[in-house]
Amino acid sequence: MDNPKVSIIVPVYNVESYLAQCLDSLIEQTLSDIEILCLDDGSTDGSPELLDAYAAKDARIRALHRENCGVAETRNVGVGLARGE
Repeated sequence: MDNPKVSIIVPVYNVESYLAQCLDSLIEQTLSDIEILCLDDGSTDGSPELLDAYAAKDARIRALHRENCGVAETRNVGVGLARGE
């Protein structure tokens, strides 16, 4: 998707037990012209693998992995990568 209407930024850090519910909720929204930027901030649980699995199933999801830098910096990186209007 080149120019989605809305970009959703999801900072992720060790939230494996909640992540599927979060992503399912986002992909089931009625507005389909979205991109979902999931930025893994150095998770040590199963979050990175879960993100990759969702990204493989839905082209609107972009999973990015980085070293732990904190939620504020991770969110700012997401804002810089967002392509939504």
